[in-house]
Amino acid sequence: MPAAIADYALIGDCETAALVDRNGSIDWLCLPRFDSPACFAALLGSPENGRWQLRPHDDARVARRYRPRTLILETEFRTATGKATLIDFMPLHKGNPRIIRIVRGDRGEIRMEMDLAIRFDYGLTVPWVTQQNGLLFAVAGPHRLVLRSSVPTQGRGLHTVADFSVKAGETARFVLLYENSFDPARSRASAKSALKGTETWWRNWAARCRYRGRGADAVQRSLITLKALIYARTGGIVAAPTTSLPEQPSAWRNWDYRYCWVRDATFTLLGLFHTGYHQEARRWKEWLIRAVAGSVEQMQVMYGVTGERLLREWEVRWLQGYKHARPVRVGNAASEQLQLDIYGELFDVLHQARSSAQIRGEDIDFQLAVLEHLEKIWRQPDHGIWEVRGRPRHFTHSKVMVWVAFDRAIRSAERFRRRAPLAKWRVIRQEIHQEICSLGFDREAGSFVQSYGSKQIDASLLLLPLVGFLPPTDCRIRSTVRRIEKELMRRGFVMRYTTDPHDGRPVKEGAFLPCSFWLADYYLLAGRRKAAIKLLERLLKARNDVGLLSEEYDVQNRSLTGNFPQALSHVALINTIISIYTRHGPARQRSSTR
Repeated sequence: MPAAIADYALIGDCETAALVDRNGSIDWLCLPRFDSPACFAALLGSPENGRWQLRPHDDARVARRYRPRTLILETEFRTATGKATLIDFMPLHKGNPRIIRIVRGDRGEIRMEMDLAIRFDYGLTVPWVTQQNGLLFAVAGPHRLVLRSSVPTQGRGLHTVADFSVKAGETARFVLLYENSFDPARSRASAKSALKGTETWWRNWAARCRYRGRGADAVQRSLITLKALIYARTGGIVAAPTTSLPEQPSAWRNWDYRYCWVRDATFTLLGLFHTGYHQEARRWKEWLIRAVAGSVEQMQVMYGVTGERLLREWEVRWLQGYKHARPVRVGNAASEQLQLDIYGELFDVLHQARSSAQIRGEDIDFQLAVLEHLEKIWRQPDHGIWEVRGRPRHFTHSKVMVWVAFDRAIRSAERFRRRAPLAKWRVIRQEIHQEICSLGFDREAGSFVQSYGSKQIDASLLLLPLVGFLPPTDCRIRSTVRRIEKELMRRGFVMRYTTDPHDGRPVKEGAFLPCSFWLADYYLLAGRRKAAIKLLERLLKARNDVGLLSEEYDVQNRSLTGNFPQALSHVALINTIISIYTRHGPARQRSSTR
């Protein structure tokens, strides 16, 4: 049985990532990149679906941490006979991905054991394993993993195992390298030099952060996590490195998050800019422009890390799912949905980028074509921010983001003197605004609602003041937030909705963490700074022991749920802290009507 989600930590090389549990087991790893098939899939199955465990033979007390300002994980084991530290990391590379594991003896003597089960193709394919010149080769089709170990290993029941001891001052080193099976073997750098180089690289990168205020440690850990989720070759940012971690126990709503969502663009851009990471922000924006380029009618909600569009969804039927939560899905059918809010995100991120004076050169003709297309389709129902798999609706948030698209296009044209049909755009902007205030607002309930004609409240409505649709002090916004506080708050966290728009049933999922950060941002904009700080402090306590957040939080069991770690949760944390503790943070910038 896999560990609790909060018991995992992340290591990565900015092209792929692995999850390591508190007992030294790597239960998830896709090679050679984030969305490749997993070779360790125990997270969604059993150890027979692939894992790599290094742990003491005897019972141990465990403590862990990241080395300061790095993604190097240290897990400390204390037994009756001594203490040892397991150091896990993935060096950044321009060739082939590697995982390096070093067991360092700190005190006394500890007996350790290793269990390596390699299973390519999401835990299905058992490789052919051979040993040559002290190296272990595991080959299946195009894949080859090469293990170099400083201790003897042996085969046992389709696993590679080792039993060894480390005394104080001794180390045992393990390097697992991925290669194409049809390529020549590559040179092997030493684990010691790789550790030093990796630590130096992460510390130098972290030193570029220009935020030094309260909560700086939390901001820095979230930035490092976000950096680990940026595909280095293109600048695309995956929503999470995992698939099918359930939003609720034993549920069917398990999705593949190893792709890049247009919806996250503006939040991410602002978080990177306000912390000084202009290069990452620029590359993210450039990835976005490349990904959406082409026929404007074919713009998608999400893309692969290099801009792939074909993300066909299928079920991995041989995996039992995380704690038996089936199905396990690869690909994401939501990529084929109409979600109107992505147009607002596209134009907002371009407007914010221009305003920063850091980014230039986007295709104006393409943007004009997008708005011409949006003018034709904005009255259609869509699947909304929550990507419902049921019938399309006229979601209020979606229509607001259509308004954002025209609003940002108008503001950019006015400010930067761009050629544009401004008179027509202003008429459309006003028409959309009036329709939302008429059809998206329920006078009886005194609030905006999830969709036209609905009585349901929805946490996405918190974004209305955050994107400048109405001022945070507007009476309609205030009454909407009061209703969200009354109906969607659970033990201080914000649920997305009370009735599931997928099937109309009461929800049983956890609180969607970004929504709670949005509420903190609203409190700040509305002049309720103390309430914003109180909510932020509650959210910071939801992180696990190494500072990571998932997609959702089970308030009943006080546990993290959903795909992990979640980029949007960490972006929201960064933006909220900076907004609260600086004079002009992301919340004020995005909500500004100038």
